[in-house]
Amino acid sequence: MADALVYRAEGAAVANGTDLYGFTVTPWHLPATYPPFAALLFVPATWLPLPALKVAFAVGNAVLLALLVRLSCRFAGIAPRIAPVLAATAVGLWLEPVFQTLLFGQINLALACLLLWDLTRPPGTLGKGVAVGVAAGIKLTPAIFIFYALLRGRRREAATGAAAFAATVLLGALVLPGASVEFWTRRLYETDRVGKAWIVDNQSLQGLLARLLHTPAPGAVWWVAAVAVAVAGLWTARRTDERWGVLVVAVTALLVSPISWSHHWVWCVPLLALLLGEGRVRIAVAVAVVFTARTLWLVPHQGALDLHLPWWQQPLASPYPLFGLAVIGCAAVRARAQPMSPASRSSASTMRYA
Repeated sequence: MADALVYRAEGAAVANGTDLYGFTVTPWHLPATYPPFAALLFVPATWLPLPALKVAFAVGNAVLLALLVRLSCRFAGIAPRIAPVLAATAVGLWLEPVFQTLLFGQINLALACLLLWDLTRPPGTLGKGVAVGVAAGIKLTPAIFIFYALLRGRRREAATGAAAFAATVLLGALVLPGASVEFWTRRLYETDRVGKAWIVDNQSLQGLLARLLHTPAPGAVWWVAAVAVAVAGLWTARRTDERWGVLVVAVTALLVSPISWSHHWVWCVPLLALLLGEGRVRIAVAVAVVFTARTLWLVPHQGALDLHLPWWQQPLASPYPLFGLAVIGCAAVRARAQPMSPASRSSASTMRYA
């Protein structure tokens, strides 16, 4: 639970008034990488002894997975009955992103639940967008959903999300002014601080290109590819129905982010639910295989071996970004084949479920 130890150290830095971005913990020398607002939320992690904290993270993430499964059922239009939800939760623990989230003591499931809960609320609901803004204040990448709401014409929701995000930045600045200046002017742009972009752990577009081109810094190639994927993803998300739009935006964020560790891909849970809800059982099984096969850990990856993989091992080393590109491509074809009328688009965007 290396990441849980980092969160605990961040909370301790806030509580003790020490340098938030000056420490490293664990044998891997991991630093704080989240905005100051997130560190404020991690203060309660210092209240428990370390063994109790690890138990809390393990149990909490298992409960959050059950909640994510239930939210995913509602998202997909499936009645969330207790027995199937519990069974799906037990099976879902073996999905590699979920398993890694528990192993590292990560907060991916909490963020996914926060986002999916807010995104599935009917448009115009009081406070819709606040949870998205708060999630962005914790880990930045969810901010893409604010832009998505704007693209779909939901200006009030986008403004609410932006205001909530701004509030998190302001709160962080009021409580931790020095750390806020340091993060927003310096640490935010040090992507290598998060980790090596070329290792197989990184299942983003940059990781795929770094390994494919055998270079730790794909540079301009990655920038051009990231911009192209971002434009294609958001264009597709705007044109397709609401459910697929949400998933395409999530996948786009994972692809264009400089680093998306494998455990960030917990959005495979609502994707599987949506496929099952549409009756695409065989495709759902194939997707489940992708996220349980763990092929990225089967290729040589000790030291710098990730940079010297032969061509036939490249798909095994980058299953999630390749899958993400396929999702965007399939959704684009779907959007072109079945253009939505304004009325049906408005109806789909309500996503009211039992």
